[in-house]
Amino acid sequence: GGNDMRTFYTLVMVDPDAPSPSEPNLREYLHWLVTDIPGTTGAAFGQEVVCYESPRPTMGIHRFVFVLFQQLGRQT
Repeated sequence: GGNDMRTFYTLVMVDPDAPSPSEPNLREYLHWLVTDIPGTTGAAFGQEVVCYESPRPTMGIHRFVFVLFQQLGRQT
């Protein structure tokens, strides 16, 4: 569970509509990737694999998807 000191998570943030919803040829553009997030804290305490890139949609409405995976153990 989320309050277990031995539980770690991976957080992924993507834009499935990049560069535009009508032509998403960069589909699933990766904005952020953090591993080894302790279950007792937040993303700031994990290992940032891909630095956070602020969304800057230039055309149309974009969806931004956050996916949180529970890890089997620490990755690093």
